[in-house]
Amino acid sequence: MKLLILAANDQIARIVEERILTEDKFKDVDLVLLLRRASRLQSLKDHYPDRVTLVDGDINNKQVVVDAAKGCDMIFSAVVDHDDAGNNRPTKNIIAVAEANKISRVIETSLLGIYDEVPGKFGKWNPDFCFGGNLEGSSPVNADQLLEDSGLDYTTLRLPWLNDRPEVKYSITHRHDTYVGVSGSRQSMDSRQSMDDVVLKIVADPTFGSRYSLGIADPDTDGLTRPVY
Repeated sequence: MKLLILAANDQIARIVEERILTEDKFKDVDLVLLLRRASRLQSLKDHYPDRVTLVDGDINNKQVVVDAAKGCDMIFSAVVDHDDAGNNRPTKNIIAVAEANKISRVIETSLLGIYDEVPGKFGKWNPDFCFGGNLEGSSPVNADQLLEDSGLDYTTLRLPWLNDRPEVKYSITHRHDTYVGVSGSRQSMDSRQSMDDVVLKIVADPTFGSRYSLGIADPDTDGLTRPVY
C-alpha cells in the first residue's frame, strides 16, 4: 500500500508516519508526504529512502496534490478544512485527486461539534469558539458533506480539543451518537497517542470506519465544561 499524507508535518501525522515506518505490521506501507518546506521531514527520507517520498507543496494547489497522489492507494489529510475564503479547496482537491487517480479510501480530519452533537455546557461553548456561533455553512461542516456526497470510501475523524498528556485513552462515537468527552491526547507515549491510533486502525483495516464519521475523545473528560490541557 502507498499512503499519501497531506499536511505531513502535523503532530498527529508525524506519529502516524513514525509508527508506519517502525512497526512490522506496516512494513508493506510506503509513504508520500506532502507539506510546505518538505525539507523538515528530510530525516525520514534519509532513514527510509525506499519507503518515503517527499513532496513540497500546498494542499490548496490541486495540481500538486494530483501529482503527489499518483500511484497511491489511500489519502490521509491531517489538517481540518477551515478554508472559508477558498470554498473548501482542500476537500474539493482531495475528492478530485481521488477520482483522477482512482483512489477510493480517504481519511479527513475534522473536529467535534459539526453535527451539533456535543451535549451540555461544553456543547454550547464549543460552537461559539470554533464556528463563530454558526455551524451552518462553516468549512468543516461543508467538508464533511462534500465527502459524504462524493461517493468515495471516506472517514471523517471528529477530533476533540487536544492535549499533550502521554496516554492512549479514547472512546469512539458514531455520527448519530452523542459525543462522549471533550479532550484527547496528541502526545506521544511510546510512539503512540489516541488520535494516531484510530488513523492506523483504518490503515491496517480500510473497512474500519468506512463511509462514516467517527468521534474520538477521552471518555473521562465527558461532561466537563472546558477542554483539558
